[in-house]
Amino acid sequence: MEDCIFCQIIAGEIPSDIVYEDEEILAFRDIHPAAPVHVLFIPKKHFANLGEAAPEDQALLGRMLLVIGQEAVKLGLTEGYRIVSNFGVSAGQTVGHFHLHLLGGRYMGALC
Repeated sequence: MEDCIFCQIIAGEIPSDIVYEDEEILAFRDIHPAAPVHVLFIPKKHFANLGEAAPEDQALLGRMLLVIGQEAVKLGLTEGYRIVSNFGVSAGQTVGHFHLHLLGGRYMGALC
């Protein structure tokens, strides 16, 4: 998608502080971090949210969670971390490309 900032980052058109990359996933530091460690994990395939994911994306979505777990250890998040995804404008999604936030490095507090 030409107007998607995450697709532009994937294409190398916009610089980012890359933490992880493989053939299907890109992870980079958030430019407005909400925690000492705040990394965005995005699929290189564009879809706006889980509602737009196709059945063939199941393995990719599972792999994203595994990669986040591995990268969290590498980033020193041994005391815990949070994985967040916002779906839609009402939930605070500001970029229409599915992504997961890895947040850690400080006490996060309980959500529920």
